[in-house]
Amino acid sequence: MGHNGLSAGFLYPGYSAEDDYPVIERALRESGAGGVSLPVVHTLMREDAHRVDALLDIGGADVLGDGARTLRGLGVRAAVWACTSGSFVFGWDGAAQQVAGVREAAGVPASSTSFAFVNAAQALGVTRVAVAATYPADVAERFVAFLAHAGIEVVALSCRGIVTAAEVGTLGRDEVLAFVAANDHPDAEAVLVPDTALHTVAWLDELEERVGKPVLTANQVSVWEGLRLASGPGGLPPRTGLGRLFAAPATVPAAGRHTWKP
Repeated sequence: MGHNGLSAGFLYPGYSAEDDYPVIERALRESGAGGVSLPVVHTLMREDAHRVDALLDIGGADVLGDGARTLRGLGVRAAVWACTSGSFVFGWDGAAQQVAGVREAAGVPASSTSFAFVNAAQALGVTRVAVAATYPADVAERFVAFLAHAGIEVVALSCRGIVTAAEVGTLGRDEVLAFVAANDHPDAEAVLVPDTALHTVAWLDELEERVGKPVLTANQVSVWEGLRLASGPGGLPPRTGLGRLFAAPATVPAAGRHTWKP
């Protein structure tokens, strides 16, 4: 079945903060983006662990292929692998191959949260960032390397060291606001919060008010990326209430060797 309006589908590993997607869908509709649809397909997570070996399994081609074929049946216009750690652990080239597999199985333009962070930073003209990571340090450092490949410098990295997505998903508003604020840095042009297991989308404007600069979070950039791909050449109209990323015209610079196009 096809969707009237803008439909982007998301492959989400397991269950932790998937309710961010209906929250952002409602917010977009309330801001005048009628007809936006953000279906979520839960992919297999054999082990819930922010460990490299478990993440390589979570992001495996077989797991994502199954989910992508389900999205194809839903008639979405774009597909996003909504897992930051389960994409950047493969490295830049591996993550690009991963997205190519999703694109082939879903039959629509595709991306992943890791590339969404890169494209969102480029759309805002940001090159120096602080990263507030819920992951253990060895995993978080792979995100730093991924961003560096795109010319984005991490001036401060914090690692909360939470091993499971389930635990990350229990963090509430006050904890998230405090965590992001504590891990900002004066030299950072934005704060990146890279875990799709973390609830953030209901508090995006509050987060930015607290730190006084753009805050890019995993579920936020995933939705932005999916709608950007689904909307085609016209781009995504600016929307309020979802941080500066959605308030800005959704265009990614076409020039520059670092720009990654799905």
